[in-house]
Amino acid sequence: MMYHNPVLLEESVSALAIVPDGIYVDVTFGGGGHSRRILESLSSQGRLIAFDQDKDSAANVPDDPRITFVPSNFKHLKRFLQYHQAYPVNGILADLGVSSHQFDTPERGFSHRFDGQLDMRMNTAAGISAADVVNRYPEQRLSEIFFLYGELHDARRLARLIVKKREEGPIDTTQQLRDTLQDCLPKGRENKVLSQIFQAIRIEVNSEYEVLREFLAQTPEALLPGGRLVVISYHSLEDKLVKNFIRSGNLEGKIEKDFYGNQLTPFKVITRKAIVPTEEEIEINSRARSAKLRVAEKLKTNN
Repeated sequence: MMYHNPVLLEESVSALAIVPDGIYVDVTFGGGGHSRRILESLSSQGRLIAFDQDKDSAANVPDDPRITFVPSNFKHLKRFLQYHQAYPVNGILADLGVSSHQFDTPERGFSHRFDGQLDMRMNTAAGISAADVVNRYPEQRLSEIFFLYGELHDARRLARLIVKKREEGPIDTTQQLRDTLQDCLPKGRENKVLSQIFQAIRIEVNSEYEVLREFLAQTPEALLPGGRLVVISYHSLEDKLVKNFIRSGNLEGKIEKDFYGNQLTPFKVITRKAIVPTEEEIEINSRARSAKLRVAEKLKTNN
């Protein structure tokens, strides 16, 4: 069974502009599709550091002396690169999507298509679960999560239904959550709205935006001059954050200028417009539909 079909594989690895003897980082190893393609472009002197907090992904690490696997969240990028004496690096790749393996494993609770425990943790050994969010969060916070992370206009009603239902007993499974919200799902669009609801809960469970912000903030120092940052996002808020960061070099997206009016940013934007999958790729892998690829290059300082 395919663990994961890597999205925008050729486009993302090509965007790294790989130097054969360089050091590269895949911060979302997953099934290892992107990492294997990177390894194909490296010489015997090249190195690849691969991060993944999901313990299931460790089984996919190839037997190759050039790769170092880090079983940790990529928000710890700088710490582990320094520990492995691989800092700074020539390129960093991040695919922010959930792997097919995670979606298709019922007991992980990522998908509304299967009945399983409401978990949704990328790292099953840490943090709160989806059941904790659904059963413990106040109605106002649930509504905010559905609105912000799921882009759901009916967020308040969804939150109200959950709070009312959990008064009768805990909502512990994906099927129970689906049944709870059934009356609020628009006819003909049930699966789309359910996907948005599950996405919103997953983002909250894994603190995905906080992690992304921490990661991005470390990338300017982690890259060598001329090094590339390549990010694949799947949600409008993610894409906006990445776009603003590579344009400005800060998390606020604020363009700062020097006395002469020159922009003060560590990056040169390589992709003025996001690269998206072809119709052919979407046909093969429907999960690629919302993917957007953005690329930046660390500017070379003038001495």
